[in-house]
Formats: sequence, structure tokens, C-alpha cells
Amino acid sequence: MRCVQQPCFGNGKGNMSVPGSYQAAAGPSSVPSAPPSYEETVAVNSYFPVPPAPVPGPTTGLVTGPDGKGMHPPAYYTQPVPVPNANAIAVQTVYVQQPVSFFDRPVQMCCPSCNKMIVTQLSYNAGALTWLSCGSLCLLGCVAGCCFIPFCVDALQDVDHYCPNCKALLGTYKRL
Repeated sequence: MRCVQQPCFGNGKGNMSVPGSYQAAAGPSSVPSAPPSYEETVAVNSYFPVPPAPVPGPTTGLVTGPDGKGMHPPAYYTQPVPVPNANAIAVQTVYVQQPVSFFDRPVQMCCPSCNKMIVTQLSYNAGALTWLSCGSLCLLGCVAGCCFIPFCVDALQDVDHYCPNCKALLGTYKRL
């Protein structure tokens, strides 16, 4: 008759037994006779479970127990550490502004360069209508300098809209 020693989980005084090695039951099976203790499973009083000290034994992965029989060492369980996902997609919100129609008056808008609400500054430049007006006056006989009057009239020139904050060109209104 063989005696199988079971691990003791308490001695009746409220003290827990110290975790130790498990002995295999008699017979061909080498499965542990009891699961790991609570302290071994959750590693009480430590942040990470500490593996047992190496015990000399055969190189087959079995540890020799006190009775000389081979047994598997108790398994230690740890929580998996979350790994950052390399395929994570960053979400960016993009606000699409309706197209702005530029005319010969200042426009209130959000500047695409500095992202501030502005009212555009106007700059007048000679365009196709200015040159056609000048050529028409020359053909009518205003050669003494009156043909240059269209270059002084803002209503005949093209209009450039600029941001007053960052001085970026925002758009142009062409008369012709």
C-alpha cells in the first residue's frame, strides 16, 4: 500500500501553508495531484510572480520530487501586457469650407493659411478691362493722356484679396 501525501492548505489556526512542490500520485500518470495554491496563482505580496529556484533534474522538462518521481513544475500565470497596435489609425477631423466667391468688395472668411476669421484687404491691379478701355480711348482720339484714365479708376481694374493677418493672397476677381 502506497501513501499519497496531499498539500496542506491550512492548519486550523488561520495560517496558510507555504507554497511548495506537488507530489505525483502513484501510477503511470504524472499529472499534479492538486492545482497551484492561491498565493502561487496570483503572487500575493509581490508585483510579479517569481519562478522557483532551479532544481537539478533530468533535461526532459521534469523536476524530481521528494519521492524521486518526476513531475512537471507548477505553472505560473501572468497577465499579458498590451502591445501597441502598429496598424492603429489616427482620426483627424477636417472641416471643409465652402468655396468663396471673390468680387470687388471685401469678404469675411476663414483664412486657409493662418486659420483665423478675417475680412480681406483689397488691392487693385490693371487687367484686361483696363487695357481694353485704354485702347478704346486711344482710338477715339484721347491721345493727349486722357487714355490713361482707366488706370486710375478702380471699377475698371482687377481685384486681389489678401489676408490682413498673414498677407497671403487668397483670391482674385477678374473683370474680364
